[in-house]
Amino acid sequence: MADTRGPGPALRAWLRETLPAAGNARRLGVLTLIQSLGLGVFLTSSAVFFTRTIGIPAQRVGLALSVAGLCGLVCTVPIGRLADRLGAGRVLTANFLLASAGFTAYCMVDGFAGFLAVACAIAVLETSAGALQASLTHALVGGEERVRVSAQMRSLFNLGFLGGAALAGAAIAVGTSAALYATVLTNAALQLVSVAVLSGMRRRAREAADPEQVGEERTDGGESTGVLRSSALRDTRYVAIALVCGALELYHPLLTVGLPLWIVTSTDAPALTVSGLLILDTVLVLLFQVRVSRGAQTPAGAARMLRWAGWSLGASCLVFALSAGHGTLLDSAALLGGALVLVLGELYQASAGWGLSFGLAPPGRQGEYQAVFSLGRGLQQFAGPWLMTSLIVGAAVTGWVVLAALFVLLGLAGPPLVRGLEKSRARTEPVPS
Repeated sequence: MADTRGPGPALRAWLRETLPAAGNARRLGVLTLIQSLGLGVFLTSSAVFFTRTIGIPAQRVGLALSVAGLCGLVCTVPIGRLADRLGAGRVLTANFLLASAGFTAYCMVDGFAGFLAVACAIAVLETSAGALQASLTHALVGGEERVRVSAQMRSLFNLGFLGGAALAGAAIAVGTSAALYATVLTNAALQLVSVAVLSGMRRRAREAADPEQVGEERTDGGESTGVLRSSALRDTRYVAIALVCGALELYHPLLTVGLPLWIVTSTDAPALTVSGLLILDTVLVLLFQVRVSRGAQTPAGAARMLRWAGWSLGASCLVFALSAGHGTLLDSAALLGGALVLVLGELYQASAGWGLSFGLAPPGRQGEYQAVFSLGRGLQQFAGPWLMTSLIVGAAVTGWVVLAALFVLLGLAGPPLVRGLEKSRARTEPVPS
């Protein structure tokens, strides 16, 4: 009898779980792969490109990117409202076209003023793209499948990002200006490929018999019910939930800023551990994000998952705190253990975010509400690096404990905020036509 054991059946099961089903879900997955490939190419090589090829000093690069991040935050909600009026597909198509022009413009920059202008324009496009893609996912995918498809897209995003990072690494190894210019232009070209994929997706949606899938041009097309037709920023409970979810995403700067600095300044682990932990995190998300997301289809389930995320992320900080100067073997073991616990919190947080952002947005206003939900992520991106350096590098073990407490408190705040919002929505009278 043939031996059925081995990696083959497990790999096939994982592929069935991770690859989106045929139709709009799979097209969204292809779009995600293209976008993540370009992002991996660009982000991995951008610092070298900005400083060595364009010749912008590192300090001024940091200043420009911080200003650009603020521009992205300011413009995200108006772009979300535009998507509710015109359709997420149309606005996202324009976004990709402008992004292609923006990345091409980087190759023409020869001074700080031009670099700042292009960086601000691209930050607006990149910050709003996440909310627009979430709104498009809501429009093209059935209600119960939104969280699952979002999880599949995140797994595919990690796969594409790894491929892009490998290509960028090859360009950096070559080291010539032409190779670095090629990374930027590759990303610009991939934006145009995304436009082609998205155009085909919208055309098929218009031809579909199911009117819910044609609704991509006007997300859920109708007046909102159960919530006042005012700015989503006035929906204070929703904003609070968005800020809690965004603050829990502090694991991003923890992984990319705080932990690398901690490893090289306060532990006996080899510097190579930095890249090893980042690769481990990326691979584990790729393997397990879809499976973990199963409990987040409803706001109540997502809220519970948000609490689990807080506990897991808090526990990871306490484990990381144990890696301070106990020898190479013990410090490396503590860092590995902390990374495994952290990725569990990361999987919970991402799943909870999809369940809450989709499930708590009123009908017909996915674009605006997804944009508001992304504000918490934007604030984390702006303040996270400073917070990580202040706590982890500045306060050492005490900083890890403070960060652990912050994660736990944020996770515990999630469920009561969600219950309060749902009760408030239940009491709100529908707005008449």
